[in-house]
Amino acid sequence: MSAEIRIATRRSRLALWQAEHVAARLTAAHQGLEVRLLPMVTEGDRIVDRALASAGGKGLFIKALEVAILAGKADIAVHSMKDMPAALRDEMAITAVLERADPRDAFVSRLHAKFAELPKGACVGTSSLRRQSQLKRARPDLEIAVLRGNVETRLRKLDEGEFAAIILASAGLDRLELGARIRERLAPERMLPAVGQGVIGIECRTADARVRSLLAPLEHAPTRHCLEAERAFATRLGGSCQSPIAGFATLTGDRIDLRGLVGSPDGSQIFEDRVTGTAGDAGKLGTALAERLLAAGAEALLESLAMDGGH
Repeated sequence: MSAEIRIATRRSRLALWQAEHVAARLTAAHQGLEVRLLPMVTEGDRIVDRALASAGGKGLFIKALEVAILAGKADIAVHSMKDMPAALRDEMAITAVLERADPRDAFVSRLHAKFAELPKGACVGTSSLRRQSQLKRARPDLEIAVLRGNVETRLRKLDEGEFAAIILASAGLDRLELGARIRERLAPERMLPAVGQGVIGIECRTADARVRSLLAPLEHAPTRHCLEAERAFATRLGGSCQSPIAGFATLTGDRIDLRGLVGSPDGSQIFEDRVTGTAGDAGKLGTALAERLLAAGAEALLESLAMDGGH
């Protein structure tokens, strides 16, 4: 049994932090295990001049890492679960998920202490249609501009005055010790998070029994239940970057509370609902919530968005 595990990772500072965090957890769990990082540049990293939705969606960050694993060059990949497409290739699995960090979106601004204080017509930067939809619903007057690049690049653009404010994930800022930049953490009631936001997932080949056993001690069951509900919701909707979709589950005891939202990019149409049930039915709850939203009118909206945006 080889006492080495190789982690395929993107080169951004946040991706490397996540990979190093998993490496530390693995070496703590298994005495004598060697962990090596294999940083690589993905297609998603190369495209910084346009929104991901038009470039091909979330899979752009994932494909190169999966190819390295399938080719035998790496054993695992570490992902922000909010970047993972709803459906994985058959031969790959998210074998372990770590305990969820802060799932909320972060309002970041130099001049304004909170979202409500933004002046009329202010320019807000985000690359997420989910955030754009909810921002425009709350404030139709806002100008939303595409913001791409890693966390540091986005903060630099804000500091150079390109935007009045930007919206980022709280978890990413916290992990990079940039939490002090957050002016306001937006409650899920105001800005429903992305499916999997704040969750680190570890992917490997489904058939790799050695690696699966090494990853087993890192699994956090309560987070898994919530993630299962959220991803089932997104899968039933056919969720991608093309669609303003939000899904967020919380677990209290054995009860899951799942909230879901589908909206138009301009915020003029929003369908939202919630379901509750037992943790053992997490996947069924996600599917059921998606069915309810589709029946309420989200199906027609998603079909029109797919026709407009293409794939």
